[in-house]
Amino acid sequence: METLLPRHLDEALAATAAHPEATILAGGTDLMVAVAYQALRPAVVIGIRRVPELQEWDGRFIGAGVTYSRLERGPFAALAQAARTVGSPQIRSAGTIGGNLGTASPAGDSLPFLAALDAEVLLRSQAAERALRWDEFITGPKRTALQPGELIVGARLPEAIPDRQAFAKIGTRTAMVIAIVSCCVLRWDDGTTRVALGSVGPTTVRPRAAETMISTERRPSSAALDEFARLVSAEVSPINDHRSTAAYRRHASGVLARRLLERVL
Repeated sequence: METLLPRHLDEALAATAAHPEATILAGGTDLMVAVAYQALRPAVVIGIRRVPELQEWDGRFIGAGVTYSRLERGPFAALAQAARTVGSPQIRSAGTIGGNLGTASPAGDSLPFLAALDAEVLLRSQAAERALRWDEFITGPKRTALQPGELIVGARLPEAIPDRQAFAKIGTRTAMVIAIVSCCVLRWDDGTTRVALGSVGPTTVRPRAAETMISTERRPSSAALDEFARLVSAEVSPINDHRSTAAYRRHASGVLARRLLERVL
């Protein structure tokens, strides 16, 4: 196994250009599991943890190398709440938001926040740079639009981010567990509401009908909250697996989204 350890972004991009099929190593919290238990043996590994440009966090730009331990102390409440549920303190000190994007797991804990804001994923290669909206970048379960030779540079958030936001997930424990259902709810002062759910579809799910319905309710009644929960449950597409049944996930999606909406209200 050949290992390259670039110390700045230009050097990292040169390494990905020279080795377009290389495996990228940031925190390693997913990759090393595959090495240890799934017999993954990459020929070339490019370690990007020492690249300072990827660790920048400047307002709406969050570098791909920003760790969960930094996110949990950051200014965005829902993203901080999501980061606090990730693994142990050791995992949060190693795992990164770029790794969550690159892995593209339906259960990725930072992804509902990014999806609710329609965040862009910034990509760079030696030849070009591009920005893809989250749902253009994540194309399926553990599949992305990342091209050989490209690096995830970071995520860019929109200018308008509401103060009222919340995240929670359901699992066998409060934290250190893969979500059975996760949810982020954002609500602006004019009533506009965004909802994104993880672990209930092949990618993060935005229940558009539920968003549209509840965004017209300035002071939602109990009946409106019931209808919101019903629409959320109707719009997810969960599966049965070893962590839960599809039926439970569908029911829990509506319950969790309603509780978070009530919290931000």
